[in-house]
Amino acid sequence: MRKHLVTFIVVCLLAVGPARSQWNDSTHYHLQLSSTNSINRANAQSAYLFNNGLRFSVRKERIRLNWNNNWLYGQQDGAKTNNDFSSTFDANFYRPKRKLFYWGLANYNTSFSLKIKNQLLAGAGLAYSFVDTEMAYLNLSDGFLFDASSILEEDIPVHYQTVRNSFRLAYKFVMGSFVVLQGSNFFQPSLVRGSDYNLRLTNDVSFQLNRWLSLKAALTYNRINRTDSENLLFTYGLAFERYF
Repeated sequence: MRKHLVTFIVVCLLAVGPARSQWNDSTHYHLQLSSTNSINRANAQSAYLFNNGLRFSVRKERIRLNWNNNWLYGQQDGAKTNNDFSSTFDANFYRPKRKLFYWGLANYNTSFSLKIKNQLLAGAGLAYSFVDTEMAYLNLSDGFLFDASSILEEDIPVHYQTVRNSFRLAYKFVMGSFVVLQGSNFFQPSLVRGSDYNLRLTNDVSFQLNRWLSLKAALTYNRINRTDSENLLFTYGLAFERYF
């Protein structure tokens, strides 16, 4: 699985590198760094949670490439509660009117809290944007993902492969150029086992402090039904972003 991850990162770098040299001045780049941390200590009890993210996007009229990385680490009274890492590369290929487009995705996950030792997801599908403007975005997408996973099922290591349907609702609304509401929510059931599904919900609100800096609060819920594991996270902190 680690060999697959190395291959995936190399492919990402190769895909972004040549594209930058070919695109003209209408190519746009977006970089976002976010850090949300929580520390609580009272008497003999202590808890802390670190959540850090990196996002890089390349956008042109007919194509958009996104690379998202997130690392979450937490402890409660000296015991580890979270050590979760996710890296996702996706590409959107737009038609002339941009409402209907094609997407491809590769995603690697490892999660202590969700009992995922290694997980590699890769696939493609279609998406449709009902609204796509600078101030509002509403999109539904559907497709199929190949899932190769190593998990802990009742604390027993299990290696398996399956094909999942991946349904996503994504939205973004900008209010007064100051408040931004956005979310990306997935439901991913296996095609061969109805009780095997993944639910990933991420929704956040940002308050723009200046052109590059914003105050961000996010609510994230993840459930891996096959491992009977879930986590619910509310985080807040600062996000730095730059368009160039």
